[in-house]
Amino acid sequence: MSGQGLPLLAAAATGVLVGIAVVLTRAVIDQTSPTAIAFLRYLIGVLCLLPFLLRLRWVPMRRRDVLPVLLLGIGQFAVLIVLLNYALTLIEAGQAALIFATFPLITMAFAVVLGQEPFTFRRLFGLVLTLVGVGFSIGGAALAGVPAEAQWLGAGAAFLSAVTGAFCSVLYRPYLQRYPTLQIGGLAMAAATVALALVMAPQGYFAHWPQFSFGSWLAVVGIGLTSGLGYLLWLYALNRIWASNVAAFMGLSPLTAAVLGALFLSEPLTWADALALLCLIAGLCLALARSDSLKTSM
Repeated sequence: MSGQGLPLLAAAATGVLVGIAVVLTRAVIDQTSPTAIAFLRYLIGVLCLLPFLLRLRWVPMRRRDVLPVLLLGIGQFAVLIVLLNYALTLIEAGQAALIFATFPLITMAFAVVLGQEPFTFRRLFGLVLTLVGVGFSIGGAALAGVPAEAQWLGAGAAFLSAVTGAFCSVLYRPYLQRYPTLQIGGLAMAAATVALALVMAPQGYFAHWPQFSFGSWLAVVGIGLTSGLGYLLWLYALNRIWASNVAAFMGLSPLTAAVLGALFLSEPLTWADALALLCLIAGLCLALARSDSLKTSM
């Protein structure tokens, strides 16, 4: 396997894990709030990482780096997931994952604006084609009878979730180059968990736990496990290849979510979903294909 093989494999695995987490979240989201699911997700994620964090040789952090890492963690792990969970209360798992899969092109746009990656008209056309795909997804749901207001609120929340993740992904890299991936991931996830707990405490959430069935608790634990593993793989890949190349593999999430949603949640697969997925894949190929796509910027 080439030097870039493991980072690319890690990025691909992350895309699949995101699709799995979307479907598991959709399965239990009606039993509690989007914020509560996000809190449980990262509480479980932090607990899974704790044995490794305790054994980690921590690198002393510059004082000026601590706050940005914590804020990026709150954005990447708290704001992003609450928005995506809210979207899942309104729209289907496959559609939410498809809209969230605009992540790579938004990441590329931020990278271009910040001067980290070059701009080309091919990339611009890829962005437009991907947005057309999102339009097919939204239009297909509307034709299926989803209320217009709920449809646009859900789509907007999923899109804002992708914007948040793209922004954080581009800004993470300097810190990932200075400190161990596990150290940054653990701090970021812990910051998000604390922030979500502070939001939920005034609402009396901790006075009683959700009354999940055994199967629902298994789904919640699965969400936490996929999140902990997925974001470590994501940060590992971000530290070694360009952010837009890592984010490109988020295109695997809608396919995973659509297939699993159809198999386990009886969510329909429509012609609009197929057209949306084709537009998304074509847009990604146009926008991200380049002769030096496997080089790192390190």
